[in-house]
Amino acid sequence: MVSGRVVVEAVRPEVDGGRFPIKRVIGDAVDVEADIFADGHDVVAAHVRYRKAGTKTWDRVRMEPTGNDTFRGAFRVTQLGTYEYTVAGYIDEFASWRRDLAKKLDAHQNVAIDLIEGAVIVERTAKRAKGSDRGLLLGFAERLRGGEPDVARDTELEALMDRHFQPAHVCAYDRVFSVFVSPHQAQFAAWYEFFPRSFGGFKGAEEYLTDIAQMGFDVVYIPPVHPIGVTNRKGRNNSTEAGPDDPGSPWAIGSSDGGHTAIDPSLGTLDDFKRFMVKANACGMDIALDLAFQCSPDHPWVTEHPEWFRHRADGSIAFAENPPKRYEDIYPIDFETEDHEALWMALREVVDFWIDFGIHIFRVDNPHTKPFAFWEWLIGGVHLAHPEVMFLAEAFTRPKVMNRLAKIGFDQSVTYFTWRTSRHELQEYFTELTSPSVRDFFRPNLWPNTPDILPYHLQHAGQPTFMARFVLASTLGATYGIYGPAFELQENAPLAPGREEYLNSEKYELRDWKIEDPRNLAEFIAHVNRIRHENIALHADRSLRFHETQNDALVAYSKCSDDGSNLIVCIVNLDPDNTQGGWLHLPLEEFGIRPDEPFPVHDLLTEARYVWQGEWNFVELDPHSVPAHVLRLRHRMPKEEDFEYYA
Repeated sequence: MVSGRVVVEAVRPEVDGGRFPIKRVIGDAVDVEADIFADGHDVVAAHVRYRKAGTKTWDRVRMEPTGNDTFRGAFRVTQLGTYEYTVAGYIDEFASWRRDLAKKLDAHQNVAIDLIEGAVIVERTAKRAKGSDRGLLLGFAERLRGGEPDVARDTELEALMDRHFQPAHVCAYDRVFSVFVSPHQAQFAAWYEFFPRSFGGFKGAEEYLTDIAQMGFDVVYIPPVHPIGVTNRKGRNNSTEAGPDDPGSPWAIGSSDGGHTAIDPSLGTLDDFKRFMVKANACGMDIALDLAFQCSPDHPWVTEHPEWFRHRADGSIAFAENPPKRYEDIYPIDFETEDHEALWMALREVVDFWIDFGIHIFRVDNPHTKPFAFWEWLIGGVHLAHPEVMFLAEAFTRPKVMNRLAKIGFDQSVTYFTWRTSRHELQEYFTELTSPSVRDFFRPNLWPNTPDILPYHLQHAGQPTFMARFVLASTLGATYGIYGPAFELQENAPLAPGREEYLNSEKYELRDWKIEDPRNLAEFIAHVNRIRHENIALHADRSLRFHETQNDALVAYSKCSDDGSNLIVCIVNLDPDNTQGGWLHLPLEEFGIRPDEPFPVHDLLTEARYVWQGEWNFVELDPHSVPAHVLRLRHRMPKEEDFEYYA
């Protein structure tokens, strides 16, 4: 038995040893590294093997050594769905021969036998080649046998051998990994959440879609559109007593008008919803639908399938609780019911119904309160049939639970950004999110506010805080969202001191938003979203890195495109009351900028232009003007006639 001499280990990226796929978007290059070595001194070579799942043949790309027995190679994913990849290493007999021949020639040794040995290797490879390549290889072999050592250095011979050489013993890694490829929107998008019912239903909300599009948003997320229960309906500010005109919470799903595949009559009809979607698409936006697997006491399932709900000792169905919070208008589904197979299929049918309707983005409400196995089964099945469909996990819960949800298939996840406010907190958290151990499975979606959450730092805050939080969300994250019009109108009154909830919450009542308010941040939001779309560096999070400012009130970070052509540096003043300044340090040589030469800096927020030189430059931000810089750095000075433009 012949055992392989090459060792392949520590293949990366991988998630939990290949238990879960890594994530990429269409068009991405998947960079693969591995530790590969062998006994002795022969040259080791390696390939990444990859294929679209379901195909029989493997494609391969050569890996290059990067030092310390580490090899790197990359392949590009060009289709949605699942790819497979692994790594194979082998002794490169031809490369070993060329290296040793060169050493002997440098030492002026007799290489006659070595040239014949090289010819044998080339002739053996020629047997596997076809057409003109075989003739070329045989010609090179003949020249070697004729005593021409310079043939070994011929680049055409090297390319032919790389194309056709098949090693006698290939050592493949013992595991095959997978990568799930999503649409680009899974990585880069601006989300806008609003309640169509406050605009008169779908027909009235159609007009507001134009405003949302003008602000530059890509995804419109709407709360549940289904009929709302009457039993235990919540009133204003979560009151347990609803008035006759109180619409109730959209998350109390189900009434005599239907369940999860029906439309609440106050919003319109399915046809009205379809026209709403068509209008959004015409404005360049997609609709994200809320997927809330829970029921009101009036949901048809309660009478049709009482076994799908948990019963208390007195025989009554238990309503939802998160003590001390009580949700008397909601019955949670019992995923441990003995009839769980029928339940799971019914929930899958809900998702399929809306996919067939045209929805391909779902924001999933509280997925951490349902079994991981259910989500892995549901999302896995949907992704297999519809790889374009995306799921956002709305799970503000413990880190390991959030990570598990991301691993089992959720394409995006909400984050703790909502509560990270200091420079130290932001740096620590986002360094974690962009570390190799997390970034391959967790795609963050940053929200400065939601209908459920009015964080303390926004309560009674002024415009500088809202602007600063918006810049942070939209530039730290390639994907972010806001709940509007509350955010752009700077809604900040809490339900009560010490509560992170809105007073007069739109969850329980209709709101008459004064869009024409001069304080509206719509123009600022539109400007930032234009910057995002025009700068590819902001389309991903993998390049995010933080920089020293010598002032804790200033947080600074950069993002760069893969080819280095687009470099963005952001500095945000975290103090909403005072002008803050400090020296900013940038690693210019890593950016491809010579430290001894001046370089142009363009503030994309204010259109101001500067000329900086050296790794340390002074910045100052007045929060009552614009509390942030979004700077585009150039690698060279402009032409002399343009110098005054930057000065």
